[in-house]
Amino acid sequence: MPFPDMALQLRTTYRGPWPRNNVAMATLTYPRNNDHAALRRGRMQLAGQIYHLTITTHMRTPVFRDFDGACAASRTFENQAFLGDAMMLAWVLMPDHAHWLLQLGGSDSLSAVVSRLKSASGRCVNLAMGTQGPTWSRAFHDHALRDDEGVASTARYIVANPLRAGLVERLANYPFWNSIWL
Repeated sequence: MPFPDMALQLRTTYRGPWPRNNVAMATLTYPRNNDHAALRRGRMQLAGQIYHLTITTHMRTPVFRDFDGACAASRTFENQAFLGDAMMLAWVLMPDHAHWLLQLGGSDSLSAVVSRLKSASGRCVNLAMGTQGPTWSRAFHDHALRDDEGVASTARYIVANPLRAGLVERLANYPFWNSIWL
């Protein structure tokens, strides 16, 4: 077994009305108190690679329903002091999460850039809203775009999030997004 803290479980899944559709599936499970370490084990990063990142608020609290808090967080997403040599290609801020399309530079790791952005935006949000404590959850989800995935189409998908969520009828009516292609 590659990692000692993983457990292999066999479960049967019913997939339809026919007995032949019952399938045994092997799944890997991780201990709940692992603090997302299993997710970080396989994380690879390459200079110049483009990543689609999803960052959730602490306990999925809709922090960014507050306009001032959302403005404070949004201002940090394109601040070069926090990005370092990485480049923010597109982003959207939703009430309880954010999506970033980020091109990694050569000097900082993906985790370092994300940590700086989360830390800076969290401080700004707490200051703007007069609150204390964590704004963002500790973990984040990243997806490295492959060569065959269109960067511009991924950016369109990211910024259209408020439309799909039903927050607005027109993207022009939603203030918390940006893309370098517009």
